[in-house]
Amino acid sequence: MKSDLEIAQKAPIKHIIEIAETIGLTEDDLELYGKYKAKVSLDIIERNKDKPNGKYIDVTCITPTPLGEGKTVTTIGISQALNRIGKKTITCIRQPSLGPVFGIKGGAAGGGYSQVIPMEDFNLHLTGDVHAVGVAHNLLAAFMDTHILKGNKLNINPFSISLNRVVDVSDRALRKIIIGIGGRANGVPRETGYDITVASEVMAILALTNGLFDLRERLGRMVVGSNYDGKPVTAEDLKCAGAMTVLLKDALKPNLLQTLEHTPCFVHAGPFANIAHGNSSVLADLMAIKLGDYVVTESGFGADCGAEKFMNIKCRVSGLKPDAVVIVVSVRALKMHGGAFTLRPGVKPPTTKIEKPNPDAVAKGCENLEKQIENILIHGVPAVVCVNKFDSDTSEEIEVIKEKALAAGAEDAVLSEVWRYGGEGGEDLARAVVKAAEKPNKFRFLYPLNIPIRNKIDIIATKIYGAAEVEYSPLANRKVDLYTKQGFDNLPICMAKTHLSLSHDPKIMGRPTGYKLPIRDVNASVGAGFLYPLCGEMRTMPGLPTIPAGTKVDIDENGNTVGLF
Repeated sequence: MKSDLEIAQKAPIKHIIEIAETIGLTEDDLELYGKYKAKVSLDIIERNKDKPNGKYIDVTCITPTPLGEGKTVTTIGISQALNRIGKKTITCIRQPSLGPVFGIKGGAAGGGYSQVIPMEDFNLHLTGDVHAVGVAHNLLAAFMDTHILKGNKLNINPFSISLNRVVDVSDRALRKIIIGIGGRANGVPRETGYDITVASEVMAILALTNGLFDLRERLGRMVVGSNYDGKPVTAEDLKCAGAMTVLLKDALKPNLLQTLEHTPCFVHAGPFANIAHGNSSVLADLMAIKLGDYVVTESGFGADCGAEKFMNIKCRVSGLKPDAVVIVVSVRALKMHGGAFTLRPGVKPPTTKIEKPNPDAVAKGCENLEKQIENILIHGVPAVVCVNKFDSDTSEEIEVIKEKALAAGAEDAVLSEVWRYGGEGGEDLARAVVKAAEKPNKFRFLYPLNIPIRNKIDIIATKIYGAAEVEYSPLANRKVDLYTKQGFDNLPICMAKTHLSLSHDPKIMGRPTGYKLPIRDVNASVGAGFLYPLCGEMRTMPGLPTIPAGTKVDIDENGNTVGLF
């Protein structure tokens, strides 16, 4: 089979105006970026506010493994399949960070015959939104350090500063740095660091805002640190929020692309799912929900990460309620969860152990699937399990998954071959999703906002992760008390933890129980509107592997991109 890039480059592609017309948009609604991508005017939301909502479908997965479970492939494939069975469908997904694109993961446009195109544009810069986020963020950092140098009238305590600078490259050498050296003309020396741009609170704000003026207010609420009296210092205090808003005016508009089968696809925002809330923008969903019969969106990582935050953060902000959730699983991932083999990110997988039939390991690994089904059902939303098929899967192994999924409360468990066959390979899955989405919905949040911070953390830890209890470091306890005093205790919780385990330890597979979840620190993203506790050691700046994916990216003799995946 051809590579993903070869499939994408040779696929027929329609002018983006044609794609827009299929969902009732005109050329006047678009700001064209060439022939095949465009930004979409926010006026559409107000214009269509009285139309009924389409069905709202979220795609998540079991606890991810380094093998990759095919969640984005499934998201795009279901969208194409729904269109094939007569449901006007729109896809809403995140824009990838250049860090993973050139690091371990590669691109995030899907794969095989379920991709977003143009694939190169999708993975490389797109319309510049991530760069706009980075500039706005770094402008605030520059304002802050300049303010300290020029008299510090706000009395900012340099040891309280929580704002790093950002760059959209995986660069571990920038995690901890000293700035301001070389004399007073270069600023006040202090220790700081860099985060990857998609971990910026500005990116989280872009993904959660509902419009330009809300964006302005949220940016103004961003807290950079505290003064010596313990009171928060904000972007508004530094008089930077207005300029940041102007830098983000174009980035605020969702980007319209298409899939290989010409399904409209909104690509907008890209917050990390193990640090921030890991979902595409509220604005794109609010737009799509009025334009299509079905909207299929995707939450980052497993149901304990992006999907939990989708329910309790994104849905609180948007006011939308999911009609069904699809949980993606693969036989080989369940074998790993069942102890058949171990695998570290960036290491070549043990092909013989992956492909060797092992229904016992699959059954053991289904403990993780059962927990993730439970995590969806606890929110009152029906779940459909998607078995993303690989050539080495056996019918016995697939049957084990179906039996375990149905026994755990899933509405259905359906085989999917959207990677190989596109929408045609997902029609059974699409019909199962339609059936589940038509059932009565009893959606509910996991916790109320008006309970103490520790209570909210405890609920997520015990009910979603399966921990026995939560252990707070002295620093975490001090931060909880500080944020309570500052009036931030009514915010939802965005847990920052590894995506590779239900626990805080990436080495623990399956369904761990009886452990203590350590909270080593708690930070506040007041502009985005959440607190994020750090469970164990968390990196906000990834590093490159020994052989980065970017080593394979180049141009050929005709000037075409090669090596992206």
